[in-house]
Amino acid sequence: MEAENLTELSEFLLLGLSDDPELQPILFGLFLSMYLVTVLGNLLIILAISSDSHLHTPMYFFLSSLSFVDTSFISTTVPKMLVNIQARIKDISYMGCLTQVYFLMMFAGMDTFLLAVMAYDRFVAICHPLHYTVIMNPCLCGLLVLASWFIIFWFSLVHILLMKKLTFSTGTEIPHFFCEPAQVLKVACSNTLLNNIVLYVATALLGVFPVAGILFSYSQIVSSLMRTSSTEGKYKAFSTCGSHLCVVSLFYGTGLGVYLSSAVTHSSQSSSTASVMYAMVTPMLNPFIYSLRNKDVKGALGRLLSRAASCLLRDTTSELRGCYGSLKQM
Repeated sequence: MEAENLTELSEFLLLGLSDDPELQPILFGLFLSMYLVTVLGNLLIILAISSDSHLHTPMYFFLSSLSFVDTSFISTTVPKMLVNIQARIKDISYMGCLTQVYFLMMFAGMDTFLLAVMAYDRFVAICHPLHYTVIMNPCLCGLLVLASWFIIFWFSLVHILLMKKLTFSTGTEIPHFFCEPAQVLKVACSNTLLNNIVLYVATALLGVFPVAGILFSYSQIVSSLMRTSSTEGKYKAFSTCGSHLCVVSLFYGTGLGVYLSSAVTHSSQSSSTASVMYAMVTPMLNPFIYSLRNKDVKGALGRLLSRAASCLLRDTTSELRGCYGSLKQM
């Protein structure tokens, strides 16, 4: 059989985190809980921001975009993993694997861009407060997000088109719980030199430029705050940046941890275990970081839940009255 035909017939096997049958129910319950918490937390952030007019500002517009990307990012991998654990299977189709790779790259790249854009927003708010509303106007905010989507769309598409030319043998095993791009390239039967070059260049560009933007923004913020004599002003500025700094540290810290663990141990099992941090833990913790450290978000969440409880109570009362009226007529 020709190598080209192998790709059409192939189904990859995702080896997952463990082969121990006794651990499968525990892993299923753990990952399902993490997934539900992540989706619920990020959706609450989006609903709170969209329903509260006080939060219709650039900072919270970017935060709602980040919550959407985090929800999409975790939804790319976890549902398939949960299905495989529950059904006691390991397979994923060729097209399903490529789809995972594409959306993983796109949403991970969007995370880096949004974190850089949010750092720029804080830089303008603290260093140029009088011109903030003029600089960070709705048109610019929308343009920054659209430009980020456009760039990462083409980067991901180029990588997938190159990967589609690779050949794989039937029943190829991927030592991971999802189709991690680097792992997929390792199991290809054909030459992956060009793919690796594009992947490393894209990773460098999408990593270096956003990180450089974040570092520059915060260097300017710190420099501006050092010239401020007001202690209250410094505390307020640091409090507005605290949540973003925590998310940045968590995102890049877990990503760097995965890279170092892969480079040092060369163990696919340890690499897939470390990937749980940035693929699941980071999207899950982001809503808690912003809601616990931000009074505005906490207030908006409280008002949203209060309105939801009031509506539920009103509907329940109406139903009870309707039932009571029906009983009286009988």
